[in-house]
Amino acid sequence: MKHLLPLHYIDTVARSGSIRGAANTLAITSTALNRRILAMEEELGVPIFERLPRGVRLSTAGELLIQHIRTQMADMERVKSQIADLSGVRRGHVSIVCGQALLPHFMAEQVASYRRLHPAVTFSVKVCDRNTAIDQLTSFDADLAVVFEPMRTSEFQPMGKVEQSLKAVMSRSHPLAEKSLLGWSDLLSTPVALPTASNGMRYLLEEAMLRKGNDLEKIIESDSYDFIRNYLRHEHCISFQLGIGLPQENNTSEIVYRDIDERAVPSGDLYVGQLKGRVLPVAAALFANAIVKALEFQYVTNNEKIA
Repeated sequence: MKHLLPLHYIDTVARSGSIRGAANTLAITSTALNRRILAMEEELGVPIFERLPRGVRLSTAGELLIQHIRTQMADMERVKSQIADLSGVRRGHVSIVCGQALLPHFMAEQVASYRRLHPAVTFSVKVCDRNTAIDQLTSFDADLAVVFEPMRTSEFQPMGKVEQSLKAVMSRSHPLAEKSLLGWSDLLSTPVALPTASNGMRYLLEEAMLRKGNDLEKIIESDSYDFIRNYLRHEHCISFQLGIGLPQENNTSEIVYRDIDERAVPSGDLYVGQLKGRVLPVAAALFANAIVKALEFQYVTNNEKIA
């Protein structure tokens, strides 16, 4: 809406860190954009941005203002979605951040299912770790976060959580593939490929190593699940994945997965949540409810329960 346009300009400059870069994004001249910023700074009586040799950054006053701007813009999107609902046609945009484990199966299935019912709703889905997820929520870049262990911060409001156990992933030819349940001694007997330290699965594995008093033989560390999964075809090592990140049918490809004894590596919690205190747009709120229900009915086993 036109009355929010100046706020949109400031938000774009803040994200870009450059008036020239923001002007390119907004398809206006950098001179025109700079005039608008200067006019608002004059109205406020303080600089919004600090001018640097290369770009700009928010001043202290600007940091306060940008939170107000993003709250206003998010509130307008919520109102627009509520107005659209009055016509009986659900519209809106849902922005989600989640861990890599959810992308191939769960999140793709849930977005497709929701859009079959509400084709006018659009989505953005970005990968991030649990720490970055909070930043995405507080900056209003994301409506929802679906992240794995641990999620302990006052800014995060859980909407649901489901217990998830780790699975061992390996090539079909790996000696451990003959077993259906792996214990700690099994994990110690083979090299492992681990996710990076910011990953929730890595957190659980580090806790298990600390508790057991011995370390797994780490030969590969990567933040790419695709790389690790493909590497398993080249060397007899194992990696780890959440049950929700694996296809529902097992043992149908060169790569297989096996259960891990909870006494070796305990399960952790997968959270669905939002920024605390924020009222979500209708589409985002309903999608959140849908994925919490999907977790409850599709991904809960005897050892995994919804909270």
